[in-house]
Amino acid sequence: MTHWKAVVVFFCVPVCASAQTAFKPCEDLKSEIAKKLEAKGVTGYTLTIVDKGKESEGKIVGSCNGGAQSIVYQRTTSASQPQPAKEKKP
Repeated sequence: MTHWKAVVVFFCVPVCASAQTAFKPCEDLKSEIAKKLEAKGVTGYTLTIVDKGKESEGKIVGSCNGGAQSIVYQRTTSASQPQPAKEKKP
């Protein structure tokens, strides 16, 4: 009987953990993603919260509010960042 309890715990714990993360508020998840990007030195981006299924440019990097909304990452260009000069051919 002890083995069955271990099997039940083994399968239920991951389900409970994923259920908690699925219902995370969008603003909390957005700030967590922003912190991770900043820690990696990423600049020039926007994170936007959109309804699931809505078309938007960029890459979906998270799901929140029980999967009803998504967080979209999109690179932006800043005028303060120098653009690489194009090489002139002779």
